[in-house]
Amino acid sequence: MMIHTVLDMAQAVPVPNPEPIAPPGLEKPINTILGWGKWGVIVAGVAGLLICGAQMAIGRKNRSSFAADGASGIPWVLGGLSLAATASGIVGMFLG
Repeated sequence: MMIHTVLDMAQAVPVPNPEPIAPPGLEKPINTILGWGKWGVIVAGVAGLLICGAQMAIGRKNRSSFAADGASGIPWVLGGLSLAATASGIVGMFLG
């Protein structure tokens, strides 16, 4: 009697892995929506950095906690922009 492990059984059964195909007529609208999202992230990133800079400038005198809040917001803005910039690569790495 032969005992098969789960790994042996998983390797024995071929699983189909088709290429992603956009449904007919949806490729252009989806690209438009993704483009709007990308534009929105760019606007939010620029606004976020401007707000952080304004907080730092305003909080320079006698409002050091306000300036510190602005400075501590910069990594969050840059992190969000970095995630947005690499989003398609990250998704492609997991599903590609």
